[in-house]
Amino acid sequence: MMLERGKPLEHIKDYKTASLDPWEFPHRGRTTDEQKKKYPVIHRGWAAAEAVMDSRTNEEDCPYTEVKPFTWWRSYQMGGRSLLWGRQSYRWSDLDFEANAKEGVGVDWPIRYRDIAPWYDYVEKFAGISGSKEGIPHLPDGQFLPPMDLNCVEKDVAARIKKQYGGNRHLIIGRTANLTAPIEGRTQCQFRNRCWEGCPFGGYFSTQSSTLPAALKTGNLTVRPFSIVTKILYDKDTRKAKGVELLDTETNQTYEYYARLVFLNASALNSAWVLMNSAVDVWPGGLGSSSGELGHNVMDHHYNLGASGTVEGFEDSYYAGRRANGFYIPRFANIGNDKRDFLRGYGYQGSASRDGWSREIAELQIGADYKEAITEPGTWKIGATGFGEILPNHDNHIYIDKQRKDKWGLHVLAMDCELKENELKMRKAIVADLKEMLENAGVKNIQTRDNGHAMGHGIHEMGTARMGLDPKTSVLNKNNQVWDAPNVLVTDGACMTSSACQNPSLTYMALTARAADFAVSELKKGNL
Repeated sequence: MMLERGKPLEHIKDYKTASLDPWEFPHRGRTTDEQKKKYPVIHRGWAAAEAVMDSRTNEEDCPYTEVKPFTWWRSYQMGGRSLLWGRQSYRWSDLDFEANAKEGVGVDWPIRYRDIAPWYDYVEKFAGISGSKEGIPHLPDGQFLPPMDLNCVEKDVAARIKKQYGGNRHLIIGRTANLTAPIEGRTQCQFRNRCWEGCPFGGYFSTQSSTLPAALKTGNLTVRPFSIVTKILYDKDTRKAKGVELLDTETNQTYEYYARLVFLNASALNSAWVLMNSAVDVWPGGLGSSSGELGHNVMDHHYNLGASGTVEGFEDSYYAGRRANGFYIPRFANIGNDKRDFLRGYGYQGSASRDGWSREIAELQIGADYKEAITEPGTWKIGATGFGEILPNHDNHIYIDKQRKDKWGLHVLAMDCELKENELKMRKAIVADLKEMLENAGVKNIQTRDNGHAMGHGIHEMGTARMGLDPKTSVLNKNNQVWDAPNVLVTDGACMTSSACQNPSLTYMALTARAADFAVSELKKGNL
């Protein structure tokens, strides 16, 4: 049984806007004043758009408490954020898995790259990841579909960066969960770049297009929507979970369901919330809290900073389609001879494109000259934003706010998290390094930006129930089992022991596949 707290959402049929033309949207893509009131957090940045507001979770029904500023973008519906994610899919290496132990930060990961590499293989082939093989040790190659192409400006800038830095810095096409060849009834990406509205072609990996159909095909799956899991039911005699309690969001009725195995994947913060509400008669802090680490070590990726500029000499060149992908500059800081005054590193995501009809031409706002000008593409521009690693820190934590409740009378989470000194130092380097690379690549009129970063805004929430080698300092063991209840497995972002700087979803999926395989084996042996 899969319990989904949100509404059902059927592949293709329920992608209401995916085939609409821009002029068919009542508000031409903009959000309404009412939506701005109901969804204030979603309007902190770029995420508010008419096409996807029904997929967002409003803060009137589902509030949370910000002890410190925290941007929490949620999607309570079947498939959740798998319909909305950016699809960038990168492997970790032992540079990432060994960093905590080598630097004395947090706790050591209980696994290494060799433990998860076969499961990266499995997930990449199942989901469909397109990308180029580059031979970069700290960004391992995978089981890729053919890569998308860099455009002419990106290729030129990539070559200049490679030459300038002696092959120690790379600009490559993004590794993305967009198909470039058909897989299992899903056709390849159509270069519409409307992924977050749901893809009628199944051109990118989502619950609806990929994993859910495969699970339903077995005939062994029951899906129950409108079901908020409020706690895991714990049996003191067996010291295991016996099932879950849920609240039906339509009827407000409470139900219990029983199982030998519970996989908790409510997204990092909500998974911690469920654990905090469970077995409180045994552990006041909740199931998994015996280490004192449950709800702590919240991580994200900090961004909202970067640089951009114009590129000359390609006025006779253009590109076809709307590529749902960009370029990626992998981490280079604190690798080899590159030593910094902070720990870890960062990568960049960006693209090059030509100005469209909306560019501002003050002198040509009316008349025949203006009409003629907008029939031609404008200046080439290139830009990127940095994504930096956030270190695990016990002080960055969440907890249940006993003074505040949501629409259903459930206590909400309080967020007490912020960037620390290491991240603040790193942000200066992210901007300076990108500016230098663009200058060395011949980019003109470079402008830099740092708009600040509230935790959560990276939409890569991690930590709160970390894996580890010792039950005294971690919530989960090397197989993602809760130390206090071995038949409860947590494999979403909550399990992460550090954050690296790569997008984390591929690692969540590989850990999930690995843990599911382990759990099935243990069930067959009678150990769970």
